[in-house]
Amino acid sequence: MEMQQVRYFIAVAKTLNFTRAAEQCNVTQPALTRAIKQLEDELGGELIRREGRLSHLTDLGARMLPLLTQCYESAISAKSLAAQVRKGDVASLAIGVSRTLDLDLLIEPITEMHRSFPGLQLKLRRGTGAQIGEWLKNGDVEIALGGQIGESWDRLEAWPMFTEAFNFVVANDHELAMRNDLELDVELVKDLRFLVHADADPAELNRTRLDAAGINLDLAHEVDSIRDLEALVAARLGVAILPASAMKARRVRHLSYPALDQRRTVAVYSVAGRARSREASALLNLVRAADWSGLSTRPRRSSDFKTSDGSIRRR
Repeated sequence: MEMQQVRYFIAVAKTLNFTRAAEQCNVTQPALTRAIKQLEDELGGELIRREGRLSHLTDLGARMLPLLTQCYESAISAKSLAAQVRKGDVASLAIGVSRTLDLDLLIEPITEMHRSFPGLQLKLRRGTGAQIGEWLKNGDVEIALGGQIGESWDRLEAWPMFTEAFNFVVANDHELAMRNDLELDVELVKDLRFLVHADADPAELNRTRLDAAGINLDLAHEVDSIRDLEALVAARLGVAILPASAMKARRVRHLSYPALDQRRTVAVYSVAGRARSREASALLNLVRAADWSGLSTRPRRSSDFKTSDGSIRRR
């Protein structure tokens, strides 16, 4: 089946006149009649019945008309989109973002990049470090932002943005919110009920250190939505452990707990040696040029970004 045959059939179905349809399609009437006959042979039945100067659709023709019209319009749309992509008028950019990275931190560079490419289609995917690493390897995303990628490999490039601590997040009227950070100790927190994000990255929170800090997550409430997590914290149904940059809502408060000693370095990731789109390069440059110093809670260490062989790969 050729789109030209479908186009001719649709024209005849609309005009119910072979002569006018041939004129609309800018072909001779014999050529149009021949093309429709070939389509009928392929579909196994008569589509249009001619009775003198009058023509009408057969039952098969009436059933085929909406399907072939949709097919033809889809083909035209695909052809138009392909032309736009070739000219650079339409593009898409797939970005992988850690589940625990607040998107508000990225709005400014993403917005600036979008101004330069107003026709851009963003595809933002949330995942753990291990998932994001696989997406980068497989080419499912061009750029990724978040904490440590689960698996280090020699083509993974990382540009550190900032390093931050993990804090307790409590309701504003929680009893812990009335205390000084320095007053928090193991005895005070060991009986707390905690809340955890079901999709939290296991590579970011060391269970051995949590146990040493008196934090027991065995009976923690689990939720898979950051908004639900915030609602439960605000309702004093538990205490969350989150990065310092996460969940900055007014109804909750971040508390530093020195005994926790959990930190992560947030970076922008890409794949070395793989050609980047203009859009991906623009976003990468904007993120690298941004001032993240206000979010860092300690100097960056080279040990944050080691490859599988122990060497350092930083940009």
